[in-house]
Amino acid sequence: MAKQYETVIGLEVHVELATRTKIFCGCSTAFGGAPNTHTCPVCTGMPGSLPVLNRQVVNYAIAVGLATNCSITQYCKFDRKNYFYPDNPQNYQISQLYLPICTNGRVEIETQDGKKSVGIHEIHMEEDAGKLIHDEWEDCSLVDYNRSGVPLIEIVSEPDMRSAEEVIAYLEKLRMLIQYLGASDCKLNEGSMRADVNLSVREAGAKEFGTRTEMKNLNSFRAITHAIEGERERQIELLEAGQQVIQETRRWDDAKEYSYAMRSKEDAQDYRYFPDPDLVPVYISDEWIEEIRAGLPEFREEKMRRYRESFDIPEYDIGILTDSKHLADLFEETVAVCNQPKKVSNWLMGETLRLLRERNMDAGDIRFSPDNLAKLISLTDSRAINSSVAKEVFEVMFEENVDPERYVEEKGLKTVNDEGALRETIEKVLAQNPQSVEDYRNGKEKAIGFLVGQTMKAMKGKADPAAVNGILKELL
Repeated sequence: MAKQYETVIGLEVHVELATRTKIFCGCSTAFGGAPNTHTCPVCTGMPGSLPVLNRQVVNYAIAVGLATNCSITQYCKFDRKNYFYPDNPQNYQISQLYLPICTNGRVEIETQDGKKSVGIHEIHMEEDAGKLIHDEWEDCSLVDYNRSGVPLIEIVSEPDMRSAEEVIAYLEKLRMLIQYLGASDCKLNEGSMRADVNLSVREAGAKEFGTRTEMKNLNSFRAITHAIEGERERQIELLEAGQQVIQETRRWDDAKEYSYAMRSKEDAQDYRYFPDPDLVPVYISDEWIEEIRAGLPEFREEKMRRYRESFDIPEYDIGILTDSKHLADLFEETVAVCNQPKKVSNWLMGETLRLLRERNMDAGDIRFSPDNLAKLISLTDSRAINSSVAKEVFEVMFEENVDPERYVEEKGLKTVNDEGALRETIEKVLAQNPQSVEDYRNGKEKAIGFLVGQTMKAMKGKADPAAVNGILKELL
């Protein structure tokens, strides 16, 4: 009988915090600037420059710690992690090894197998490194220090996950909590949320963990899922062949769907950690913690409860809308203007999510205002425009946040409510399509659909379909 194997997975999740300036200097953290323009002597590691801690980084770290049920370390300090790498300007990274800011947390996840608690070993604050750009044309490597010194928190889980499905549920839960806090936008494609996967396999029922490998370079949920499945298979094949798994860091290549060894896995002693002599310890008072706790937002579970009580919308809608804080905020702000919860929900869950998917965008990228969505709903309610024109206007509004009332006026898209003109057009359509008229009179109900379509075409889409239907039936 073939052996059964169990996968054991722990994650190290790096999250770039949404501060305007870096962790130890006043340089901008904005994404996408020209190389080496968001830099100064501190974040490029110039001799004699001194770091000064950004208080907002600590605020965000405490908030994430409270949201993930951690204990806050009230006396914490920074350490130097020493290693040489070209994108690491000081030849050390300022991090926290001995006294990380948060410890012993947990988050609840839900998968097809039910609910589960995933432990969080610790959360620590640290600075990001720069970015190496390999220029194959010139056969050289260039370094951009814009990202160097951007504040990170690293969330280290316990090895509590057993499948790719659990890993994705855990990451989605973390991302949602952090986005609700406003601590980061958590965009995997821009690197503001990055996950390293520590994975081992063992025979089902075994108590001891197997030898783990760490996989880096994972910037999408799809890549994470493929990497977990690929590495699990690789390790099982080695064990089945009587070989050993080597503890090492591997890089996942999503295009080739293959991981390859980068270096043997280092332990803490390889980094020669010692307390950073340039930074004073951080003392976090009870008052500071309570101030952050009092400022925590309404999280998803509470929001869902309130939506059930306040808005007459289905449970399915509530689940989708509250999955993203941006979407929930947009929903609430639009409802506050027009008081039409179901119609607002329909626009957000239908056309909005469709366009986001098509353009590979995030809910955080939505540009149209609650006021403009409320105006569009009002235009359709009053039958000033029909539903197909409304979709056309919405698409322009989605792209450019145009005022729908002004746009409809300027483009002459208002529904023609002149019954005389409508009747005249319908009479012409009937005269031009005697066969369809005959078919309808012979009991072919579908023929009226064709006649409605011809009328809408003749009216350039600016007629009310219900009125067209009514007049057609009367004349037929």
